[in-house]
Amino acid sequence: MFWTLFQVALGGAVGSVLRYLAVAAFGAPWAVAAVNVAGSFVMGVLFITLTSRAHLSPLLMTGVLGGFTTFSAFSLDALKLWQSGQTGQAALYVAASVGLSLVAVALGAALAKGALA
Repeated sequence: MFWTLFQVALGGAVGSVLRYLAVAAFGAPWAVAAVNVAGSFVMGVLFITLTSRAHLSPLLMTGVLGGFTTFSAFSLDALKLWQSGQTGQAALYVAASVGLSLVAVALGAALAKGALA
């Protein structure tokens, strides 16, 4: 378990630094969008290619891509639902995740503004 947690932590640090550098170099929000799309693409590639090398998943998928973008994990979950024939569930998952996340970020910002005012 320690080794797995170490991989996740190391990968998360690498992914977070990469995201920071991308946003610093190219600016939000388009760098964030590009990071999300790139991370989703890489997640799809690793999902297929790491099947026989599952020991690398904690480092690369959970760690690096989790630190780089959590959007890649969301995209993979939606893809799995869709590919398994659960189209309605996939659509609901996407709509609820995006919609509720937007509401949550707005609520968090509003609460923080009120608390700091």
